[in-house]
Amino acid sequence: MDLADVTAPARGAHVALEELIGLRFRARQLRLARRNRALSNLAGPNKSNFRGRGIDFEEVRSYQSGDDIRSIDWRVTARTGSAHTKLFREERERPVLVAVDQRNNMFFGSSHCFKSVLAAHLASLLAWSALDAGDRVGGLVFNGAGHREIRPRRSRGTVLALLSEIARYNLALPLAAPAATPFADTLATLRRIARPGSSVFIISDFRGAGEQDAREQLFQLAQHIEITAIACGDPLEAELPRAGRYAVTDGRARSELDTADAKLRENYSARALQQRESLAGDLLRLGIPLLQATTNQAPFSLLQQFYGDPRR
Repeated sequence: MDLADVTAPARGAHVALEELIGLRFRARQLRLARRNRALSNLAGPNKSNFRGRGIDFEEVRSYQSGDDIRSIDWRVTARTGSAHTKLFREERERPVLVAVDQRNNMFFGSSHCFKSVLAAHLASLLAWSALDAGDRVGGLVFNGAGHREIRPRRSRGTVLALLSEIARYNLALPLAAPAATPFADTLATLRRIARPGSSVFIISDFRGAGEQDAREQLFQLAQHIEITAIACGDPLEAELPRAGRYAVTDGRARSELDTADAKLRENYSARALQQRESLAGDLLRLGIPLLQATTNQAPFSLLQQFYGDPRR
């Protein structure tokens, strides 16, 4: 794959595994551990949504002046009659999990590529960058009918396994009869496999994220995990084209879209804006930064804005 290709939008209705593998070279120019000012501003006043230690328990010893009172082991303290505190050992690398949405609602696009392809390219760049930084990399690929978990390891083979699953799920789109697994259930699965201290990237169009169960799962996730949300969209989802008749297809059937009604276009745009603002507001309250990705934008260019390595 030509390195220059990553400066242009992704293309196509489906992704090729070779494309995802080829992104590993350009991913070296990203530093996921570097949260610049622009990214921090997206998280609002609750910038430190990362509350997990990212460290392992090592031992208990007597409390000493200056110890963090939040680390007091109350069971040992009650049993011995004197204050004891827990000691933790820092992990040499953090787990990075990439959750990739490949549901039927992602199989849509009017410009350059489908949202499902955009998500795959973003996930590949993030996974390769994390591995290059020495982090353990894993992920969750889901499509509404099932999911595949890749446990985090500091291994090129693990990244390749994750990308293979993303490509496999992508090539299966559109599903003929997808099960309507709630988005909240996917977030619950993510909670189960993401240990405290992990860094989680959720790449999706966040269909279903506004439901109460999904909001609760996001709240629980944000307590001990650093989350970054990347919302995949398409220009046609934000605004209908100018007045005219347009042929549209879902890959099986064709129909006609009439956009001559100015009120229809206005209401459509207003509703799309309200949905985007609602999602952004929900995540802002949790201190979760939201990156907006679109099918007419290069995935690498988006990530470079927030994770570009100034040394390169």
